[in-house]
Amino acid sequence: MKLRDVVKEFMLLPAASGYEKKMAYAMKSHLEACADEVEIDRAGNVIGKFAGTDSLAPRIMIFAHMDQLGFIVRKIEKDGFIQVDRMGGIPEKVLPALKLSIAGIDGEYTTGVIGVKSHHQATAEEKYKVDLVTSLLIDIGASSADQVKAAGIRVGCPAIYQPNFTELMNHHVCGTAVDNRCGCAALVSIGEQLKGIKHKSDIYLVGTVWEEFNIRGAVFAARKVKPDLAICMDVTMSGDTSDLSGKYDIGLGRGAAVGMYNFHGRGTLNGCIGHQGLYRLALKCAEQNQIPLQEFATLGMLTDAAYVQMEGNYIGCIDMGFPARYTHTPSECADLSDVQHLADLVTIMASEIDAAFPVGRF
Repeated sequence: MKLRDVVKEFMLLPAASGYEKKMAYAMKSHLEACADEVEIDRAGNVIGKFAGTDSLAPRIMIFAHMDQLGFIVRKIEKDGFIQVDRMGGIPEKVLPALKLSIAGIDGEYTTGVIGVKSHHQATAEEKYKVDLVTSLLIDIGASSADQVKAAGIRVGCPAIYQPNFTELMNHHVCGTAVDNRCGCAALVSIGEQLKGIKHKSDIYLVGTVWEEFNIRGAVFAARKVKPDLAICMDVTMSGDTSDLSGKYDIGLGRGAAVGMYNFHGRGTLNGCIGHQGLYRLALKCAEQNQIPLQEFATLGMLTDAAYVQMEGNYIGCIDMGFPARYTHTPSECADLSDVQHLADLVTIMASEIDAAFPVGRF
């Protein structure tokens, strides 16, 4: 199946963090076409096993999170308007007048719009003010709280940006949940390639849950798989826009990315320093196979790898990814060629690991 088609399918699926069921079963369906075994664990992670030929070779877990950030219904007003709070890093300045999809208790979605004061009646000060999400109201067309509840919407129900997918020029795609449905599509591509490749290691491809909620959903999969090495596939910040050109060297259309360092200092005090053996392997495989590879390091963000690495006696982890623009907005952008390069490179890396590969840090 073409990567573009998988990306579109995944981007249009609603899967708020903690409510990943539709995405999980879509991922399971794709992996069943190529993996030796596929299961969904108790937490909701999708785990596909590709058996290797050498039981002494390191176990490898390659993973990407399936969930997307969103909102949680906090209060339903008597007049039918709905208050929400953030679930994940929502940028509040993009919210007014956006369409949302709110999941009811039956799993069905209702469309709503985030209300904004009519421009003709807004004061000069109001026109330039960023409103907190807690001060915004969602309009689904209901005129009473009873009508909202009749639609299946209760306090605690999740909401997401209304799913959308648009193709731009130069293989660029734009829409919701590029972070991290492109990573999930890369997993599918890796699975399709592994099906026809002999490899020494047992390789597990995993679609994970809860990343946008507490950055620990992959831990449950790691405890089940017990890998020696793990590759986390997620977005990296693209530095090819004017606002970030002075901060990062990487950009769309320039290849996959390897993350050598990330650290989130706002409360979590965690991050990942890339496993040196996997880093050197990425460089070697990229050069030998003429796959463009960019290098990325940042503060202020982290991935599931930060917690996966702490399982067992230590799991050697590295972050691999693809550059993305406008992250956590309803219009994230990525280049499909970067996603394909990511899938191709990680496939080659995993297939070259054997019993002699060093799993320790040094």
